[in-house]
Amino acid sequence: MNSPGKKYENKYRMSLVVISVAVSFLIHIPEIINLLGYFDSHNVFPGIQTLEVVNEIFFSCLALLLLFWLNTVVFHFNKTAVKIGWQKLVLSFLLCWLASTILSNVFYHLHKTFDILAVQSTAHHYLHPIRDFIISGVVTGSCYIIYITRRQQKILLENQQLKLENILSQYESLKSQLNPHMLFNSLNTLRSLIREEPVKAQNYTQELSNVLRYMLQVNDSQRTTLAEELEFINSFTFLLEMRYEDNLIFEIKTDKKYNSYLLPPMSLQVLIENAVKHNEISDRHPLKVSVTTTEDAVLHVCNPIQPKLTSTTGTGIGLDNLIKRYRLLFDKDITIDNTENMFCVSIPLINPANYENTDN
Repeated sequence: MNSPGKKYENKYRMSLVVISVAVSFLIHIPEIINLLGYFDSHNVFPGIQTLEVVNEIFFSCLALLLLFWLNTVVFHFNKTAVKIGWQKLVLSFLLCWLASTILSNVFYHLHKTFDILAVQSTAHHYLHPIRDFIISGVVTGSCYIIYITRRQQKILLENQQLKLENILSQYESLKSQLNPHMLFNSLNTLRSLIREEPVKAQNYTQELSNVLRYMLQVNDSQRTTLAEELEFINSFTFLLEMRYEDNLIFEIKTDKKYNSYLLPPMSLQVLIENAVKHNEISDRHPLKVSVTTTEDAVLHVCNPIQPKLTSTTGTGIGLDNLIKRYRLLFDKDITIDNTENMFCVSIPLINPANYENTDN
């Protein structure tokens, strides 16, 4: 089964062949019309023969294919990742014009050397520079149109993928909000606090409302600031600490200069939930989760590996979804470092100024 890239290459080549054949016929319409006898009263190409016109069309088609190949090799019009500006378009046109002129001279030399039939009229020779100009414009224009069309299709596809990933993210978020197990644990903890420690119960209620409010607010958002995410995480970790008491420890040390930097909403929640879900948390084995930033604007979330005695079922869709969303939103990769004793996830924080520039 052909990959999407292979299918695109095949379509690209087929498009160039079709354009070459069509243009070869179009630029020789005067000779074809004269050959059909429409210019009998005013013969522009006296003594023209069918084989001469066929040879002209064939060599024009061959020249167009060579020019398309040259443009593809030099300027990479078939690669959407390459940026094509007006400077490259001008250079492409000039290169095609020069190459077309050279190929015309080569054909003329072959005609003289090997006695290949070709149209000999004066009008035909005067048309050659005009045809070289037209061919150059057609080759450059066609390559650019194919490039722009393919690039727009790629952007559209990426936007569709991003929408799908956002829908999946919202689904997972809503599912976690409405998860009876999660609600049961939260309400059960709250009930115990109300009975035993009313003051803590008030704080717990406030933090729980903050968590639910943030989850609902960011459902339609593609990005948030580190400061907003940390504010949410402070509430979220408070709930977990109340549940696991001293057996779960969070160490959050981030540089405030990165507070305005961007990341997908609820990224930290996914990573913290992943650590809590897959590791033993007990008096004998308390779990410490650290959240830190580095000088190169990377957010690290790390925890020691403490496998549970009973295996935990899970698809890993939360972390996989986060990786895909990050790549689609910011064209950056999340790094996972899974050693024998430590599990770390590194998230590159996005400078908002750079992100706005890429939007424009």
